[in-house]
Amino acid sequence: MIVTVFRSRLDPEHETEYEMFSEEVHELGTRMPGFVSIKTFTAEDGERVSIVEFESEEALTAWREHPRHREAQTLGRERFFLEYSITTCRVMREARFSRLTPESNSRA
Repeated sequence: MIVTVFRSRLDPEHETEYEMFSEEVHELGTRMPGFVSIKTFTAEDGERVSIVEFESEEALTAWREHPRHREAQTLGRERFFLEYSITTCRVMREARFSRLTPESNSRA
């Protein structure tokens, strides 16, 4: 599994435009082969963090190179974001715990 952590700060001047555009790109990304999940959080200071999981490096590369995502990347740099950073990692170990579904618990 490949995990990407995308940290960003939106330009308040273009926040509404970003939200409308990002809905389309988000939907497209979730339909990509090999997509696993995405979760986005916003901190009190305005920093946004998205955690994106793909099954493989190839699946992530296909998403990164998708023409509509390329357009989103360009708009992000030119208009939507004041700053961002991207960190991509290969999962080395994973452990889960749930009181709701004990059969899914594992130890790594």
